[in-house]
Amino acid sequence: MSVTIKDIAVCAGVSYSMVSRALNGSGSVEEKKKEKILKIARALEYVPNQAAVTLKKSRSNIIGLCFSTISRSTSPFVLHNVLIGVNSVIGSKYHVIVKCMDMHEPGTLNRSNFDGLLIMSQGDWDGEFIEEAWEKKIPMVAISRRVSKDIPAVVTDEQGGMEKAMEHLLKNGHRKIGVIEGDPDLEATLLRHEGFNRAAKRWGLDAGSIPVEYGNYRYNSGRLAAGRLLDNHKELTALLCFNDEMAAGAANAAAERGLKVPEDISLTGFDNLDISGYADMRLTTVERNATRIAVEGTKMLLTYMEEGIRPEDVWLENRLVERESVKNRICMEQPQDK
Repeated sequence: MSVTIKDIAVCAGVSYSMVSRALNGSGSVEEKKKEKILKIARALEYVPNQAAVTLKKSRSNIIGLCFSTISRSTSPFVLHNVLIGVNSVIGSKYHVIVKCMDMHEPGTLNRSNFDGLLIMSQGDWDGEFIEEAWEKKIPMVAISRRVSKDIPAVVTDEQGGMEKAMEHLLKNGHRKIGVIEGDPDLEATLLRHEGFNRAAKRWGLDAGSIPVEYGNYRYNSGRLAAGRLLDNHKELTALLCFNDEMAAGAANAAAERGLKVPEDISLTGFDNLDISGYADMRLTTVERNATRIAVEGTKMLLTYMEEGIRPEDVWLENRLVERESVKNRICMEQPQDK
């Protein structure tokens, strides 16, 4: 049975209220008695009743980490890296609860349940949840996309990042490129689509003629999509994948067909995740550092919660990480315009 304030009061020979004041630092307690009470509390390994503390302070000490969905398209690698980033900032000061906005029941949000929310939204369909949180005056910071001009955000250059990946393939002589996109309903997919299209057009390619297959940002969907591309377009020399998990699946599909990366087929990914459990390759990819995004967003949220100051938006550039999964085909062509 856990130790209570009453137990400490009996041992110290003082009233319950005096123990409460000594432990909470509220009200006046003679210094010698306070030291005695604290010493006894430590000896008995007293742990405060968190529910009672929360009720008294009218704070939950809870931060909600809110994803659009986890079951449909959130990579477990991204979830893991975001949790690392959040917890590296909050330590033991707050608890984190992961929520799926697609499972939210309207009217159930309450300021007493959450001191703040980190919103990792993937589309406008999260608007009902975000609007309810806004109406309840729960401090929010959006990470990965801007959800409202009134809500501070950490934003990355999805479009520019995929443009760099496509440009890298083109500079290395690849013209027969297949693309494995993610869920077409997600904003990230649309932005990445625009990015590779923009690079293709700049190099004089007909973007509409580039073969595309869709996955859901998971490993097996990448394997299946790559299989369709490789079976139906034997001329392909490269696959541009919308994330690293699908790129790992694509590498598996290539191996199943006797193709080697990068000798027979080049690959690029997006996210710069640790995919060593999926594929033994050094993947050229675009770094979208989910841990750093989460760190910046959590710092902003704590400022918002604790100081009442709306932080400025943070813009993070996505950089290309060149490794060994792209073969140089020595192309002499140059972009039509720069």
